[in-house]
Amino acid sequence: MAETRLALKPGAIELLNTLDQFRLPRAIATSSSRRTVERHLTAHNLTERFDVIVGHGDYETGKPAPDPFLKAAERLGVEPRLCLALEDSHNGIRSASSAGMMTIMVPDMLAPTDEIRRLCTFVVRDLHEVRGLLRVA
Repeated sequence: MAETRLALKPGAIELLNTLDQFRLPRAIATSSSRRTVERHLTAHNLTERFDVIVGHGDYETGKPAPDPFLKAAERLGVEPRLCLALEDSHNGIRSASSAGMMTIMVPDMLAPTDEIRRLCTFVVRDLHEVRGLLRVA
């Protein structure tokens, strides 16, 4: 984000505020390096908003294998089946779903296919919609 000047996804701050309100732990599970993620979070003053960062090198096999998400759940101390995973990529959806997590796709560059829709608990337009789901539950 910092290098390419990408803005945060709409609803990101509001979603983090809702997670804070409900005192829900959160992690980032990514194929990027931890250093890259930390640099991006720092650029947006979000470093303290995440409990765990799982990056490249922290797990055996990358997405679409479940390893990144399983490692994140382990570090959070939460059973995978109780985790909600937000993803925008097909391999990320496959990874989170195979980890046994409730998976929500927030499409970005790729629309969900029929296969991907079957793996998702929900497909939403944006993070505002995710926040609405949390507030209803």
